[in-house]
Amino acid sequence: MSQYQSNCSHSTTSFGCKNSTDEITESIAINTVDGSTETFSFKEGSSESYENSISRSLVENISTKKNKKSNVTSDTAKNNWFSGFTDGFKRMDTTELENNPNLTDIERENIKATGSPLKRNLKNRHIQMIAIGGSIGTGLFVGSGAALSSGGPASLLICYFLISTMIFTTIQALGELAVTFPVSGSFLSLNTRFLSPAWGFCMAWNYLLQWLIALPLELVACSMTMRFWIDTINPAVWVAIFFTLIAMVNLFGTKGFAEVEFTFSIIKIFAVIGFCILGVIINCGGVGANKEYIGGKYWKEPGAFNNGFTGFCSVFVTAAFSFSGTELVGLTSAETANPRKTLPKATKQVFWRITIFYMVSLSIIGLLVGYNDPKLIGNGEGAEASPFVIAVRNAGIKVVPSIMNVVILIAVLSVANSSVFATSRTFATLAEQGFVPKIFGYIDKSGRPLIGILGALTVGLLGFLAASSSQEEVFSWLMALSGLSSIFTWMSICLVHIRFRKALKVNGRNIDELVFTSMSGVIGSWWGVILNIVILLFELWSGLFPKGYLYGDNIIANGADVVNFFKINLNIFCLCGMMIAYFIWKGSKGVYYVKIEDIDIDSGRREENMEELKVTIALEKQEMAAKPWYYRIYKTWC
Repeated sequence: MSQYQSNCSHSTTSFGCKNSTDEITESIAINTVDGSTETFSFKEGSSESYENSISRSLVENISTKKNKKSNVTSDTAKNNWFSGFTDGFKRMDTTELENNPNLTDIERENIKATGSPLKRNLKNRHIQMIAIGGSIGTGLFVGSGAALSSGGPASLLICYFLISTMIFTTIQALGELAVTFPVSGSFLSLNTRFLSPAWGFCMAWNYLLQWLIALPLELVACSMTMRFWIDTINPAVWVAIFFTLIAMVNLFGTKGFAEVEFTFSIIKIFAVIGFCILGVIINCGGVGANKEYIGGKYWKEPGAFNNGFTGFCSVFVTAAFSFSGTELVGLTSAETANPRKTLPKATKQVFWRITIFYMVSLSIIGLLVGYNDPKLIGNGEGAEASPFVIAVRNAGIKVVPSIMNVVILIAVLSVANSSVFATSRTFATLAEQGFVPKIFGYIDKSGRPLIGILGALTVGLLGFLAASSSQEEVFSWLMALSGLSSIFTWMSICLVHIRFRKALKVNGRNIDELVFTSMSGVIGSWWGVILNIVILLFELWSGLFPKGYLYGDNIIANGADVVNFFKINLNIFCLCGMMIAYFIWKGSKGVYYVKIEDIDIDSGRREENMEELKVTIALEKQEMAAKPWYYRIYKTWC
């Protein structure tokens, strides 16, 4: 009632006092705060009090108006939903850079990356699951089988351990860079800033090819995985179903991608943990056809190593490719709500996913499956060739292989989903840097790089080659275009980190201004560079002399194989071609090396006040130092 002002239409009556000398019908005019006037009538002498009558009438009137307004609002909401849906596809309003002659190409690209209109919708739980489950894919579930058959269980563990150390140091370096510079394109745009635009051009296109080709490959893998249950349906049918599913998910934007990856990652994590527990029980004779103790039998017969040094090299290369996609968490930095808090946690999860999901599970695989198992050396494909499925099936358990095949299918779909996300963001980064037509940088009001998504889906239509008899040959050459992309990407991340630390030193600054620092430091990044070079050398060797490699349905005999060499190492020649294309495009105007003193170490930071940031970091360190030792250990690794 306090929002209303009242006055009476009769001189014998006023609001707040009763004068009932006449039995007449009284009327009250209420002036509302919005300027309208409402009139209410009542009979004098009724049992209902004067004030209650007015209150009741007011409530009834207001309720009636609200219902009317609600109906109007409901109709408006429907119209707004449709218009909001359609408007969401319109280009996000962004400020175009003026043609300032004082800006260099690098400065202009840094500003564009900093002001990207991508929506920051990724939450902490999304990033954690993407980080943990991101590397659990077909490389672990299926690729480990090829590695086991090529080099044996000892080579499997040694190579995966060495690659794991490299991945750990690389992701630590990436975490430091992504937290400090949460810009669009992450490590792809930082290549241009810290190394050179020429190298940034090559790496961005290289990374684009890697994920662009991944979608049709994974769609074909999905159709092959479905053959585990039924092989009478045309593979193109499964490709169409999964293609539609992936397209719908990514058209929902970052949230759609993140929620699906969150769900997939949880399933994969529980599957690996469940397999490890079951594997220990099988090895100890707890379950199985004969319930016999296995122990280290397969390390003695057929043995711990296979195919000598060449076999070791092939496992080393396979192990490296098994970790492809681990850097994807860095690409999410520009779409993370709070990278300062979220990305360090995600980076620390690398240790646990390497330890539990790779080293423990592969140790159990080496105990349960011999490298000469028929399913590993050509009599199985897809899920049939997965050592996880073989281990359980050899134990005589009938239901679990189907469950593991579901997990493998989910892992394949996860890679396909990630490929559209990575491709679209890479397209946007290339457009920002002027490496592709600007239309590919189209980001709508919902924060989706729409043209990039459509570009990825268009190439994904190649997956319908699954129905072709020559699809294997086509895809083997498509894979060759980007076969070594991950190796060059990881090496570039380590080089960028080394250059960043050196640039800080040259500018008289130090790591006290960094919210998160790599646990392995610059030494770890150098280790990453060296090990990636070793992987490339092993790749060249094993590609030219592929002893122990499976090619089609046959094992290649000793000697050089030139066709196989180009299929495995074609990406190196593609990179050389990209560098030549950049030279032809830019000529003498191109920048082929950025001097250390010219590196921009400030653009893209969300915290602009360095002194205030240093104080905040110092206080956080003091607070952490006051915590119990077990809490500090937990925070260091988790």
